[in-house]
Amino acid sequence: MGAVEGKIALVTGAARGIGRAIAEELAAEGADLVLCDLKAEWLSETAAAIQAKGRKAVCLPADVGNGESVDAAVAEAVKQCGRIDILVNNAGITKDTFLARMSEQDWDAVINVNLKGTFLFTKAVGKVMMKQRGGAIVNIASIIGLIGNAGQCNYAASKAGVIALTKSVAKELASRNVRANAVAPGFIDTKMTEVLADDIKKQMLALIPLGRFGQPRDVARVVVFLAGEQSAYLTGQVLTVAGGMAM
Repeated sequence: MGAVEGKIALVTGAARGIGRAIAEELAAEGADLVLCDLKAEWLSETAAAIQAKGRKAVCLPADVGNGESVDAAVAEAVKQCGRIDILVNNAGITKDTFLARMSEQDWDAVINVNLKGTFLFTKAVGKVMMKQRGGAIVNIASIIGLIGNAGQCNYAASKAGVIALTKSVAKELASRNVRANAVAPGFIDTKMTEVLADDIKKQMLALIPLGRFGQPRDVARVVVFLAGEQSAYLTGQVLTVAGGMAM
C-alpha cells in the first residue's frame, strides 16, 4: 500500500520540473491527481505519466495569482473528485537581476506567482480541508528564502514569505487536523536552473557538501513524506533538500 493510497492531491505548476516529479511520485504512492498550471494543454505529458501508473489525472487551468481563477479551479476539483486531501503549492517563477536594476514589474511578477499564488490556493483549499477536518499542505519554498542570494531579491523575499505563511497557516489550521509544512530545495537540475552560466553552477556546486546537484525526485520524495501519515505529527516545519548547503 502506497504512502498516500486513495488520496486526492492537487499540485500547482505540475507541467514540468519539480512539479511534474511531485505529481508522478504521489501517483506512484497511490494518489489520484488534480494538475494545475497556467494552460491545461501544458499538462498533457504529466497526465499521461500519471495515467500510466493507473491513477486518475484531472487537468485544470489556473492563473495562481488570480483569485477568481484559483477559486474556479478548486471548485472544479472538488466537483470532479469530491475532496482534496493534499495540496502542493509548487508553481513559481524567477526574474533575476540585481536590486539596482530590478524593475517594479519584475518584483511584482515574482511575488504574485510565488507568494500570492501560494496564499490563494492555500486559502481556497484550506476551506475545503477544514470542512473535511483533515488535510496536508506542502509548500515549495527554497533555500534562497533561508539564506538569500545576490541577484534574487524578489525570489528570496517571495520564498521567505512562503515559509512564514506556512508557519502561520500551520498554527491556524491545526485544530481542524490540517497540517502545513514546507520544503526548501537547493540547487535542483531543472529547466529553470539549466540556463545559469557554467561559472555560477561551479560556484553553487562548491557550496554543496554532498558534491552534486539535486534531482526533482529528491524533492518529490520529501513532499510525499510530508503529505502522508508518516509525518502525521509534523506541522509548521521546513525541510531543506539541498545536499547540506544550509545546516
